[in-house]
Parts: sequence; C-alpha cells; structure tokens
Amino acid sequence: MKLIELLAPAKDYASAVAAVDYGADAVYIGGAKFGARQAAGNTDEEIARVVEYAHQYGVRVHATLNTLLWDNELEAAEKQACALIGAGVDALIVQDMALRRMNLQVELHASTQVSNMTPEGARFLGEAGFARVILERSLSLDEIRGICRSTQAEVECFVHGAICVGYSGRCFLSRSMSSRSGNRGACSQPCRLSWDLTDGRGKRLITGKHLLSVRDMNLSHRIGDLLDAGVTSFKIEGRLKDTGYIRNVVAYYRHEIDRELEHRPDMCRSSVGHTVTDFTPDPSKSFTRGESEYFLDGRCSGVASFDTPKSVGEYIGRIADLSRGRRGGFVIDTAHDLRPGDGICFVGHDGSFGTNVNAVEGRLVVPNRTEGISVGMAVYRNSDHRFNLLLERSRTRRRIACHALIRLTQHTAELTYTDCRGLQATVSRTIEAQEAKNPEANRRTIETQVGKSGDTIFEVEEIRIEGGEWFLPASTLSDLRREALERLLDECRQRTLPHRILPENPSARYPWAKVGSEENVTNHMARAFYRDHGAGEILPPLELARSLEGECVMRSAYCIRREIGQCLKQRPTLREPLYLERGTARYRLDFDCRRCEMLLIKESK
Repeated sequence: MKLIELLAPAKDYASAVAAVDYGADAVYIGGAKFGARQAAGNTDEEIARVVEYAHQYGVRVHATLNTLLWDNELEAAEKQACALIGAGVDALIVQDMALRRMNLQVELHASTQVSNMTPEGARFLGEAGFARVILERSLSLDEIRGICRSTQAEVECFVHGAICVGYSGRCFLSRSMSSRSGNRGACSQPCRLSWDLTDGRGKRLITGKHLLSVRDMNLSHRIGDLLDAGVTSFKIEGRLKDTGYIRNVVAYYRHEIDRELEHRPDMCRSSVGHTVTDFTPDPSKSFTRGESEYFLDGRCSGVASFDTPKSVGEYIGRIADLSRGRRGGFVIDTAHDLRPGDGICFVGHDGSFGTNVNAVEGRLVVPNRTEGISVGMAVYRNSDHRFNLLLERSRTRRRIACHALIRLTQHTAELTYTDCRGLQATVSRTIEAQEAKNPEANRRTIETQVGKSGDTIFEVEEIRIEGGEWFLPASTLSDLRREALERLLDECRQRTLPHRILPENPSARYPWAKVGSEENVTNHMARAFYRDHGAGEILPPLELARSLEGECVMRSAYCIRREIGQCLKQRPTLREPLYLERGTARYRLDFDCRRCEMLLIKESK
C-alpha cells in the first residue's frame, strides 16, 4: 500500500496542533536556528511537545534545518540536529550537504532549496541516501512525472501558498540589495517590491509595478494528476501563517486528497484519525495573492500580480456606479454577499488599497473610506468577518476510531479497546457480580458507559459484550473505561513510526562534472561530499562572493516578457535590452529562450 501524506506548516506548537487536528499527516517546523524562516524558530522543548501531540495520530514531524552553513557553524549545526533528533522528529529537511556527512540517525529530506529540478539530480540524491526530494515549484506535470520515475526517493511537491519567483536556493536578489540572504533564512523579499521596467535608452516602459510578484499556488484541482505522476507528499507553504489559515487550508486539502484516494485502492493516507470540520473550508477566504497553477501545464502568462503583492482574497465584482447619497459608497455590478465588518480590496491601474465595509444595502456597499475608488475597479474581499469568526470558534477535534470488547463473568471484568491500527489496551478487575434483574437494560447501560470517550482522541465505533447478564455498577465501568483509554493513548504515543534512515552510498555518482557557484558549497564537509561523489570541479559559492556585480542573482522560469506579451519566441524582433530598476538598484534582464528562463544580472546604475 502506497502511503500518501498531506504536509502542513507550523510556526509554533499552536499551529502544529491546528494542523494535526484539521487533518495533516505530517507537519514541518523550525528549530531554534539554521531554518530558512528565522522568524519561525522553536525551542527543543517546544518541538518535543509537537512530537508528542502529533505522534498520537501517527502524524510525522519534519524539522527544517535548511540554511547554508559556514565552516565555523558546523559543530553548532550538528548539535542542533542531534537536539531535534532527541526531541523525536521524524525527518530533517536540509539544504547543506554537510548534514549528509554527519552520520545523523534520522531520515533526511533534500529541501526545495537544493533546487530539485531534474531526474538526474533527484536520482543522485536518492542514491546518496536522501529518503525524499522536495521539488522546485515551477516544474510542469511532465517534469514531475519524469523525476518520480527516476528516483528511489519519495517525492514531495508544493501544492498551495506563496511561490518563490526565482529557483529556490539559487536566488541572490535579497543579498544583492542588502545583508539579508534567503539562503540564510532572512530573505527581505525584494521580489514583492515595486519596480520600473526600462529599455536600453533609459525609457520607462512600466513604472512602479510589482513586476516580480507572482500569484499564490493552488493545485487543489490537480491532486489526482500529481498522485498518478508519483508524488507522495503534498505540501502547503506558510510557516509564518496564523492558525486560522492553517485550519482552513489544511481542512480543504484533507477533503480533496481523501476524495482522490477513494478512487485509488492501492493508496492510503499515512496517518490515522478523522476530522469532521464545523465549517466549510474555502482557501479563497484565507491569505491569497490570487490563485494560479503556475507552470504545471507548462510555461504560460497570467501568473503575475503586478498591481499588489498583498492578499487580495476572493473576487466579488466591479464597481458599476458611485452612490451620490449622503453616505457615499458604490454599487457592484453583480449580486454579492459582502457584510458589515468585511475587509475589501480595490485593484485598479494605479495599484491596490483597502478598507472595511460599514453597511450593505442590496448591491450598494458603504465602505469606511471612499477616497480613490472609481467606476470599473475590481473589488475583492480579503477578510470575511463571519468566516473568520467561524474559524476562531471552531472546536473541531481529530478522533481515532476504535472498538471495544468487554467480557464479564461472576468474578472478572475485562475491557479491551483496539484502535484502527490494531493498537490495543486491556484492563481487568476481580469482582463479585450479581446477575442483572433486567439483562437488556443492563446491556444498554454497559454500551453507554463503554462507548463514552469524553475528551480523549478516541471515538468508539463498535462495542462487543460477552457476559452481559452480569451486573456491574456504572462507576466501575467508568473506571475501567478511563484506565483502558489512558493505556491506549500511551500505546499511541509510544508507537514507533516507520522511517527510512539511509546511509550515504559512496558509489552514488554526481551527474555533472562541475558544481556551479550558484549551488553554494560553503564549507569543507559539503566540498568533500561532492568531490567524493565524482564532481571534478567545485566553483566558489556566490553566497560568499564579496560582490555580486555582473553576476546572475536570479534565474527563473517566470518571464516578464512573456507576461507582458513580448515573448521572444513569438516576437523575435524585440531584441532591445530590458532592465529592472528601483532606487539605486539595477538589473539587466537576459532571456535564455532555449531553456525558457529569465535571468537577472546585477549592474551598477
């Protein structure tokens, strides 16, 4: 049976609990340091709490240790890795190959920061002892299928959330503009800023637009395609998101994945327990810059969000008319369900801005402020007040199905609970029972007491009674039930989850003769790793370069020319140079049409 995993982000213990309760099969979380989100670090004790909670349901915990390491950090990184292993994590997500060399007794996953884009690279990582490769977000379905066929490692794929416009782990844009490096967990996200597009003569073709900001990913309607391609782990991005986002998006993808698994009897989810939400999940009501399937069906236009890098939410309609009444407001061109308290966002040619709804009368909406609105503007709801209250008040719990067997004789009472995995707990008592005066009523009492699960993680779905003619006080039955369920919970917590802790295979061959500077070999252990696996040349890392002047600081499958209708494959005469400029920063755009990629080259202004 092929195990399928829904993998959710967690910035802290509360987020992790939300992810587990609402249906995740695994969570990924950062430790105290060396994670690619510095703002989402957690102590070892906090990680241990997450592990204890998650493991009850067979939910795995993956810890991010995915920044580049300097030589003087290797000892500290190994201590951090060992502390995370001691806290009980099931896998480490790593970028730096030094961690492969440390003989850590844990499952290793090759982070998307390794820029896993090719069958050759994925095959090598699988042979070198990585249990899983996490794919670059810009791959097509055909490319994903080819990678899955080529490697013995599991394949993990992002399906929802923010997209890095540059290839993950190969982007130096942030570092080229500041001291903050994405490869060190401190990206300043300059790709979300506004830029000017200029030509070789300095003419401004586009001014003040978010030319590198792409919409968020939503592959919820392509889960079946990805399952059939060979993907086993479906990853939601968002380690800085709040618990409302986690509850909503995880519950939504739980439903979508389960629906696809129903048609694939050779596959099943990798954890246990079922969640019945008390709201209808809808990812458009949580943070979103607009939805995109990005390049899953190949390179295409229409994936950018030029007007705003912020959350726009769900599309409501366009402004058809402005109210001339005392309170002002506007009329939307279609029926809508906006309500007072909702947050709305207006998007026009000059960008976006937002406000709150004060009142609604039919299609007339009275906002808190009306400055800047005009006929024709698109209106989005980026905060649904009523839906947010549902998320905050949600009391959904995840339950593990179990069945009970109670055996009664005149002198013994024995109660056994067995969960859906076969884990079992038994409690017995020596008693002096009397025959029940009303056996049928007695059996009903036994069923009622044994079937209660209270505030535990269990749900009793089936009860078998042997010796139902013997009377046992409800208090005794309650004591038996409580003790047996506590023992079953201990069994769940102590259960060892399956792991693929693989040794480094010295015969694995690195598929290329040279390790490029963008691959960032920043310490002696990583250099030894590549050299031992056959790399002939290892270039100095860009991450340690004193200057990035003249260097390619970003390579991307996204292309501004394609986005604005000037693709050189379709219009080869448009050969004038193009530049991105912001303040003192200037980048020349080069276009590798053979590979269908755009490059940003840092230049002085």
